[in-house]
Amino acid sequence: MQQFKKVAFYTLGCKLNFSETSTISRLFENAGFAKVDFEETPDILVINTCSVTENADKKCKQLVRRAKKINPEVYVAIIGCYAQLKPTEIAQIPGVSLVLGANEKFNIVEHLDALENEKQKEHEEQTQEAIVKFENIKQTTSFIPSHSMGDRTRSFLKVQDGCDYFCTFCTIPLARGKSRNASISETVSEAQKIADTQIKEVVLTGVNIGDFGQGSDENFFELVKALDEVNGIDRYRISSIEPNLLSDEIIQFTLEDSKRFVPHFHIPLQSGSNRLLKAMRRKYLRELYVERVEHIKKLRPDCAIGVDVIVGFPGETDEEFLETVDFLKDLDVSYLHVFTYSERANTTAVKLGDPVPNQVRAQRSKQLHILSDKKKRAFYESQVGSKRTVLFEAEEDEGIMYGFTENYVKVKTPFNPDLVNRMQHVQLTEIDRDGVLKCEFI
Repeated sequence: MQQFKKVAFYTLGCKLNFSETSTISRLFENAGFAKVDFEETPDILVINTCSVTENADKKCKQLVRRAKKINPEVYVAIIGCYAQLKPTEIAQIPGVSLVLGANEKFNIVEHLDALENEKQKEHEEQTQEAIVKFENIKQTTSFIPSHSMGDRTRSFLKVQDGCDYFCTFCTIPLARGKSRNASISETVSEAQKIADTQIKEVVLTGVNIGDFGQGSDENFFELVKALDEVNGIDRYRISSIEPNLLSDEIIQFTLEDSKRFVPHFHIPLQSGSNRLLKAMRRKYLRELYVERVEHIKKLRPDCAIGVDVIVGFPGETDEEFLETVDFLKDLDVSYLHVFTYSERANTTAVKLGDPVPNQVRAQRSKQLHILSDKKKRAFYESQVGSKRTVLFEAEEDEGIMYGFTENYVKVKTPFNPDLVNRMQHVQLTEIDRDGVLKCEFI
């Protein structure tokens, strides 16, 4: 491909996807491409897809149509989970030039070179079928270290990929393969690259990061301790960790002994019903979840705890949904991420029968979103008057800038460019009408 062509990226889904998109974008820049925004008439558009929900699939198709309106000649390359799960289906989307599976996405520059050469040979033809490159996910065994760049304040560091759990609702093991990771020393080396920049905060991300080191002498706790020694990084956050893998020693270290890990956990629950947890093939029951939350709050009452919950799983009765609601009401957590169950091909859940009507799913989702707002409000109110450290971000919104405390409280203040990417000591004063905390500098 000619050097200095323009390439744009669009990422759907999780923090892990963002870390991988950023790494892939650097491959393009190293090859001489100019990275531009989606609307700046790129010659190449790379869409990194998610397939956790049906909406992510639809979003991918919408983006292809939109890209073709911006530049009818644009090369559209589709990578990511959707590309691995349904490569042939994606290839039929009008305007798609290239589809790469999990094993091929980090070689995208070479694949596009081949596509350019092929197109030059066939320049007289009006249409050209998309090139599809993918392998059975069982053959995906390599781990490519990744981290995001471009945001001055924060980076997503990929420490693990794949999953061996096969929860009945989830397609991720089919899209990303078996659990795998680099060594602790290699991961620390990747973190050091971030430490050598101006970035202040690192978010550890992966599919099932608590499973780090499976099959070796290393484990996630050892990784956490090693990362804590990397100078140049002010904060680490653990993006999400399964309750059965969040050990007492990890909780103890991050909340009491660490120099850099912040008091913030995101712990998937999915349901407050033990019957449904078993039907989902989760690795724990609600009693263990309570133990984890109580242990955290005993050590650090100010620790933020986020919760993933699924509504409308096949066979979820009104009574079981209310069991989840009551369970969450009594749980000392800070906010919820609510997911409405959607049928996914090749998962066990679609074979269970007894689907919950879509209207009921929507009603349950709305109810939990209201509960989440109440939980978040109560947590924020508990923080009024406390002294915190805020990392302010660069984005300006009508003269206002925002940042997050170590325990994930969103804070606002009048925009001041001198505060961007600075750790600022503040006292939280009051909750504004938009639900964000005001502060005074100390």
